[in-house]
Amino acid sequence: MSTEGSTKAILAALAANAGIAAAKFIGFAITGSSSMLAEAVHSVADTSNQGLLLFGQRQARKQADSLHQFGYGRSRYFYSFVVALVLFSLGSIFALYEGYHKISHPVELTSPLVAVAILVVAIALESYSFRTAMVESRPLKGGSSWWQFIRRSRNPELPVVLLEDTGALIGLVFALLGVGLTILTGDPVWDGIGTMLIGVLLGVIAVILMVEMHSLLIGEGATAEECSAIQAALENTRHVDRVIHLRTQYLGPDEMLVGAKIALAADTDLATVAATIDNAEAAVRAAVPIAKVIYLEPDLDRALTR
Repeated sequence: MSTEGSTKAILAALAANAGIAAAKFIGFAITGSSSMLAEAVHSVADTSNQGLLLFGQRQARKQADSLHQFGYGRSRYFYSFVVALVLFSLGSIFALYEGYHKISHPVELTSPLVAVAILVVAIALESYSFRTAMVESRPLKGGSSWWQFIRRSRNPELPVVLLEDTGALIGLVFALLGVGLTILTGDPVWDGIGTMLIGVLLGVIAVILMVEMHSLLIGEGATAEECSAIQAALENTRHVDRVIHLRTQYLGPDEMLVGAKIALAADTDLATVAATIDNAEAAVRAAVPIAKVIYLEPDLDRALTR
């Protein structure tokens, strides 16, 4: 379910950004606006981002092999990290450079109203992409705030697309302000200032995404709600006295590894131990379906043997 929603959001963003990038480059060629150029490069980066996210999903579907025995699920985390590290960072650096250059060496805009018209259309298209990402994210977000969803989600693509689209919309507003103030004041420095603001914005988004994707890439455990559900499933299994310790880790957005040591009574026979482990695994999968890889270690309940 989450992968299908992610793919839909990515495809919507890909289509919107590809069209917007072409329109912005045409606008830059006509007007010479640095804000328009920075936004065009931003849209090219976003389009490339979506391509990388789709490629990461494809890699994640590869079957486990002898080298990667837990599969390739984390490919989705890796390519989301690349999106943040390379493309956003390059977009930010380019915009900051272009803005500085235009402030240092202002150049008059030609046909600035063309830039305004293209930016307004781009805002409408980006709003469609942003709405799609929000609709697909809402079932996973639940009662959390959007910021909490971005911080806690184990699905990498939807937070990336949400932040991309948010950055794109705010960046378009900055570009529109820069061009608009240039038209009103006759001073092209405002266009450069708008470009600098776009660069700062992209840099902030890059840092947020790098921090979040790094955390997912090195391995995050189950949420508090999932841990409680797993613990309850184990403890409610017949013959399990208690859970001695529990460890979890996401192998990918749709697959979790669960390892636990469970305490059994000292007089439990081997056949009962085996049946208890099977029943406990079934209970955990029923409670948390993405817990697909489960290792349970039975141990004596030493608290009862003293």
